[in-house]
Amino acid sequence: MHDPQLVLSIPQGVTTATSLGIEGLARHYSPGSGKHFKGRKLFVELAIKNNQPDFTYLDDGGWRNAEADSINALAAAAAGNRTKTALSNNAFSCTPVTAYKHIYLVKTGGKVLAMDPAGQLHVFTSHECHEGMSQSEVTTAAGISPAPKRRSYLYLVMCPIQLLIVSNLSPVEYAWYATHRPGKVFRQVIFTEVKREMIHLAAESRFTDAKQEMTIHPDKKTKTIVSGDCINEVPFHNWFGYKTNTEGGIYVADQTQISKWNFPEAIPHGWDKAR
Repeated sequence: MHDPQLVLSIPQGVTTATSLGIEGLARHYSPGSGKHFKGRKLFVELAIKNNQPDFTYLDDGGWRNAEADSINALAAAAAGNRTKTALSNNAFSCTPVTAYKHIYLVKTGGKVLAMDPAGQLHVFTSHECHEGMSQSEVTTAAGISPAPKRRSYLYLVMCPIQLLIVSNLSPVEYAWYATHRPGKVFRQVIFTEVKREMIHLAAESRFTDAKQEMTIHPDKKTKTIVSGDCINEVPFHNWFGYKTNTEGGIYVADQTQISKWNFPEAIPHGWDKAR
């Protein structure tokens, strides 16, 4: 039995109090258990103190008491319960990203890999956004210097919805735009850059047409390729930063800032080969 932990599951958006530890929780939900999950996910360990959340939940509209539910779940875990659901849905959008203590990659069989915190990448100070903004306007609004050379990016968005998109925006620019754009705004977003096209996810023409559209219209900011269950279809080794010197990892952002979590320098062989 471990000290109680409060764990947010991505992309499911469920928060669970547990006395099993991170690895024990992953095994508990692996196939063969009573409540198993299929595929990959992220576990986010949230900050707690004295068996209470060490953060304040974001306004959730008042339809539930997220703090009280979390305290009750942690008390149950402290009393010996293996797991106790704190928030059964939409926990991602009401949990501040500053509450993230650790992020783990989880494979179907229950193998976990701890990501290394790279820290805060950038703080956003400008928040004025309109639908017709050009790339250069987004760059200025995000408060960063223009890249010497533009390129396209393939992003896997994991929460609040799952998307595979092509974008002409860098990670910092995309994070600002995604959390500010009218009509399609994300309160918070977690995403990664993918190394190569996953043509098994959609017709190859979808990728070709999207790249052509982004080339013909260089001020176009994003183009969705796939909407749906993407995280299970994009292996971790296809993420930027996995076993390479490329910039990459997990990007986490809200309207005020973006931070990054890197792959560890040495990835255990057993985790690498596990499914």
